[in-house]
Amino acid sequence: MSGISSGTEQATAGAELALGADWPAICRRIVAAQRGIFEEVRGIDARTQFEGVGEGGDHALVIDRRCEDEVFAELEALAKAGASFVAVSEERGEVSFGGGGEVRVVIDPIDGSLNARRTIPFHSLSIAVAAGASVSDVVFGYVYDFGAGEEFAARRGEGATLDGQPTAAHESPKGLEVVGIEAAKPEWAVPVLEALAPDVYRFRGIGSLAINLAYVAAGRLDGMVSLRDTRSVDIAAGQLILREAGGVVRFGELEPERAGLGLEERYPVVAAASAAGLEKLEAARLAGGRR
Repeated sequence: MSGISSGTEQATAGAELALGADWPAICRRIVAAQRGIFEEVRGIDARTQFEGVGEGGDHALVIDRRCEDEVFAELEALAKAGASFVAVSEERGEVSFGGGGEVRVVIDPIDGSLNARRTIPFHSLSIAVAAGASVSDVVFGYVYDFGAGEEFAARRGEGATLDGQPTAAHESPKGLEVVGIEAAKPEWAVPVLEALAPDVYRFRGIGSLAINLAYVAAGRLDGMVSLRDTRSVDIAAGQLILREAGGVVRFGELEPERAGLGLEERYPVVAAASAAGLEKLEAARLAGGRR
């Protein structure tokens, strides 16, 4: 019995250490390291080097792998200090550290890889920390926009920040004045855009789900809609930042408790500054044939 008790205490201590880590400092060190990679690997040809297929199913860029290596170097240091958690990452899949357990660290080392490859500056680092296996369990979210050099972050119950200052979602007095569209393949986008034409003044295709969610949280966008099902690594951090900023998010027919953080799970994401805006965006997504 004492061995079981000791093991339980160790697991609890490891989880608490993971949840209580100085995540903003960890994320900022990763950002600094990744910025060095982008400064070193400049130009489209240099960035268009592939290295196999990641666990998320996409062809992995060498810069994706290198940026992920910087994340995992920090996670390994945290595990050596006694933390226990499972990392969920686009390239390596699910990796246990320490004793594994319920805590999840959900990572997209480059959200907006196509932008990064084509040297379009809108790409981001997205890291979320969760006490369990669903988006409702996320307790810390961090998104760094490398194009603008801005840091979005949130802790559950403590509000959202932009570069350390409180930020809040707010819809334009004109309603859905500016809306972000992601996964904007023409054949997917046209029917949804047509359905939204009576309600939306302008659309923006940024190319990073995490940045889209953060921009709604900052009041820059009135809402956003993804035209294909998303992975947890793309939205786990951004959805917390938006909700802590007062915005609303929907994961199709799934309640947040059922929207899992596993790499294999997929679900639609629609977000807005207001409930009324969310309903319009969701209705247009469905009217456009997206399920």
